[in-house]
Parts: sequence; structure tokens; C-alpha cells
Amino acid sequence: MARNIQSLERAAAMLRLLAGGERRLGLSDIASSLGLAKGTAHGILRTLQQEGFVEQDEASGRYQLGAELLRLGTTYLDVHELRARALVWTDDLARSSGESVHLGVLHQHGVLIVHHVFRPDDSRQVLEIGAMQPLHCTALGKVLSAYDPVAHSEALESDRKAFTDRTVCELEEFEQILDVTRARGYAADVEETWEGVASIAAPIHDRRRMPVGAVGITGAVERLCRPDEEGALRPELIAAVRDCARAVSRDLGAGRF
Repeated sequence: MARNIQSLERAAAMLRLLAGGERRLGLSDIASSLGLAKGTAHGILRTLQQEGFVEQDEASGRYQLGAELLRLGTTYLDVHELRARALVWTDDLARSSGESVHLGVLHQHGVLIVHHVFRPDDSRQVLEIGAMQPLHCTALGKVLSAYDPVAHSEALESDRKAFTDRTVCELEEFEQILDVTRARGYAADVEETWEGVASIAAPIHDRRRMPVGAVGITGAVERLCRPDEEGALRPELIAAVRDCARAVSRDLGAGRF
């Protein structure tokens, strides 16, 4: 059985201590409460402070939780609120489109799938919650890159790998795709990531009108694309995806888009 790392256990205990009780605590209070020597406690606090997890009041010298920890907590809550608000609408989208639905957020230079509704046809499918998708060639990734400045920067800095012959890797062409995505309000991926597979995605905004994720459908090219025009997506599916994104955004307080 792997042994726990003592310094991490002490840092976690310190954060829990600062999260409860008094808003600010001095070094002596923290050390005595956790049974640590002052030097040990000070070393841990200094590291947490450098990482932004703890802040020290200049006047009193007391410590409190830092902005970085609060930011991480807010991100956690935002993702869970996003999933909760999207449950009904993504179920409706899967039912109306007949395709699988994915909800994605920006995470570690890619798209993290935080919710997945199976295609409603009793076929064998694999749950993809927790899977990562690239930013530059998936519909979800293009939407995030088009609307989220952080995702845009990460897509530009990343290695835009070619997954198929249709994958767009060149920077200028990629930027043109993002311009088109912003102009029409949705992104498409027709065999750019997987042969024979297409996807459509639209952005989700929160009450601050900030992009917090994207929702999309994925399925076989012959189902998502029009038979009379190669690569052209079915307009009713585009409308369904955009309507779903707007509905989730409204539930998050974004109002009408």
C-alpha cells in the first residue's frame, strides 16, 4: 500500500483549518492547532502563499485562504452547475437528433467531456465522460477556441496534429475557421478527427456572458450531412444544437443570444 506524503497531508490540514473558524489565523495559532513546529508550519505556509493558495495580511501578519484556491473552487462549482443545468436539454437534444450528445469544457489544453448522453438507438456505446478531445479539429474544441480567449491561445500554442486528411493544421486556415464559427454561431467537424464521423457544436455562456463550455452532437457522416451536398450539414441538426446551447445559457442566467 502506498504511503501518504506527510507534507501534503499537513498542507491539506492547514487549508481546512483556514477554511473554518476564524477568517484569519496567525502562525502560532496554526502551528499549535496542527501540532507542528513553527518553522515547519511557516515553510508550508510560505509554499502555499507562493502558489496563491494562502495570503498573508501585511498589517497583522495573519494568514487566510488565497484567491487561487477560491478560483479553483469556483471552477469546480461552475462545471457542476453547468452539468446540472444541461441535463434536461441534452437529453432532449439526443432524443430529437437521434445522436449522442457531449458537453465539454476547456481543460489542460483540450476539451474535457463532462457529460455524455448516449445515442437513443440501443446500439453498443462507450461512456466518454472524462475523455479529452483536441481543440483544433473537434467541433467542441473549435467553439471553445472561437469564443474563449484562453482556449484560443492554447489552441494556437498546441501541436495541431493531423488526425485525418481533412484536419486543418495551418494557423491561417485555422483562424479563418474560427472567424466563420463566430459569424455563424456554431462549429463543425466533418471527418477532421475521425473517419466517417461528423459533429456539430455551439457555445454555452453564463450570466456574465462568458463562454463556459460547449454542447454538441456526434454521429455518422451519412446521418449528420445532407446526401445532396458533400460535407454540408443538415440544417435542422444545426438548429437543434444551437437551440440546446441557448437554452442551457438561459438557465445559467445569460439571457437571450
